[in-house]
Amino acid sequence: MASNSKQNGFLRKYILSSAAATFAETVTFPLDITKTRLQIQGERASMVSSNGHTVAYRGMVQTAIGIVREEGLLRLWNGITPAVMRHIVYTGSRMTVYEFLRNKVLKRNTDGLFPIWKSVISGMTAGAVGQFISSPTDLVKVQMQMEGRRVLVEKRKPRVRSTLHAFRNIIKHHGLKGLWKGWFPNVQRAALVNMGDLTTYDTVKHNILKHTNMKDDWVLHTVSSVCSGFVASIISTPADVVKTRIMNNPSEYRGSIDCFKRAVKQEGFFSLYKGWLPTWSRMAPWSLTFWLTYEQIRKLSGASGF
Repeated sequence: MASNSKQNGFLRKYILSSAAATFAETVTFPLDITKTRLQIQGERASMVSSNGHTVAYRGMVQTAIGIVREEGLLRLWNGITPAVMRHIVYTGSRMTVYEFLRNKVLKRNTDGLFPIWKSVISGMTAGAVGQFISSPTDLVKVQMQMEGRRVLVEKRKPRVRSTLHAFRNIIKHHGLKGLWKGWFPNVQRAALVNMGDLTTYDTVKHNILKHTNMKDDWVLHTVSSVCSGFVASIISTPADVVKTRIMNNPSEYRGSIDCFKRAVKQEGFFSLYKGWLPTWSRMAPWSLTFWLTYEQIRKLSGASGF
């Protein structure tokens, strides 16, 4: 009975976090495709169209407007299917692993707080595990997000027609292991994101509860989520740029270190923060939407707060 109760508890948390993540992903997805396009546009391969002319840089707003004008409004949600699939696996896994480590392995202090060093270890481990499992869906999402640019600017034929076709195409040309192309920088980024996101949210929330008179309500969740989104974006953007470039042009680089060096050498160090504004602009509302939704779903389901 105890074993079944634990299994049901893990499954419950997995389902609750996946539901919250699906909602947050759908609402904020247009910012993600904008971020991806900005990160790619610095590459030589993506900066030159088929007629040999250099493609002008675009900012965040120009990129979003350009997608709508040149490709249609619905293109802002191109790749949403694998993105939702990713978060069902990724977020469900990372949240469940984090809470397991926090409650069963490393454990809180006697005063109820979870030390930062334990939270960092738990956050990075949870993010790495969740991202490794969900890496194939992230690969497909990135390739689908870049399809509109390949067709309109580079005058190439579409690589994929649907999510299922993308999976089949990758397996056909690169084998099953091809689904994990770019997994290392992907896992690196996820570990950093969760070090910033989970560690910050958990630490800020419970320290505020302990040292102030604030209640465990939407106001506290808002403050904690804003802090977590900002810290996560600062820490993770360089790894995100490397991950996105490798996934978009897997044959262009020998690995994450090669991509990192070439970006810095050819475009300067701050190229690693290309797309930071839309990254933060997306991560902030995503974090806010996710944590408010997740905490509320937990409350309605009878579970304790995070």
